[in-house]
Amino acid sequence: MSAQPDHAPPAPYAPAPGAPAELLAQLRADRRAAQWVPAFEQEWTAALEESRRTFSLARLYDVVQGWQGRLASASAVDAFVASGYDDSDFIDMTELRRRRR
Repeated sequence: MSAQPDHAPPAPYAPAPGAPAELLAQLRADRRAAQWVPAFEQEWTAALEESRRTFSLARLYDVVQGWQGRLASASAVDAFVASGYDDSDFIDMTELRRRRR
């Protein structure tokens, strides 16, 4: 009987070495660059400092993955906002919890 698992665990997410630079270029080309570029740079700087302290790349990967997700979903968010969808029937969950007590 083997002590080895019969399946390989999924490999952790690791962006390509040039992913942060490519992502920054894409952010600079976006119409939201004025807000997004400083936010990305601040988050990236904090992740670099944490990486130096902990000797872990996990936070850097998280920053890249998070911003890639924001950039990928931006057009869908724009389309939703432009559609004029009426969300006036929104229920504040805090208020709902307060009523239940």
